[in-house]
Amino acid sequence: MTLPTELTLPGPAVVLRRATADDVGAVVRLLADDHLGAGRERLEGDDDLAVYLDAFAAVDADPAQTLVVAERDGEVVATLQLGVLPGLSRRGARRAQVEAVRVREDLRGSGLGTAMLRWVVVEARDRGCAVVQLTTDASRTDAHRFYERLGFVATHRGYKLPISG
Repeated sequence: MTLPTELTLPGPAVVLRRATADDVGAVVRLLADDHLGAGRERLEGDDDLAVYLDAFAAVDADPAQTLVVAERDGEVVATLQLGVLPGLSRRGARRAQVEAVRVREDLRGSGLGTAMLRWVVVEARDRGCAVVQLTTDASRTDAHRFYERLGFVATHRGYKLPISG
């Protein structure tokens, strides 16, 4: 795995690295910082943090999963999760699944998200993946344009079924 790595961007250095438990609060704040996340993420006290720390421990213990943060001047400013999924289709191809891509609002349009996704593609190739895939909420039209500009193609329609509170 090619972490940590410094991303080439204008301005102060940005380092992409594997997240630690100490980053969980900052990651959750990034996840909550939009119209969708505000309704589903909550970080108001120790009980809320404990839920996220438990989830982080599970992600961090799974060798197929990598929670990544981008750090600038000692502050977490972006995040994503990269998972590698084995499969039978495509002649047993592995897939890189990208989840929870978030860039702090004041840094959107700075090239940070582009640099992170370019890292994902290289990392996926290095891990033997044949495809990089992601989902994004249908209401995130800015995100759709961003991914399409990077060469992602909307080839499938996704469905979700909530099964718990």
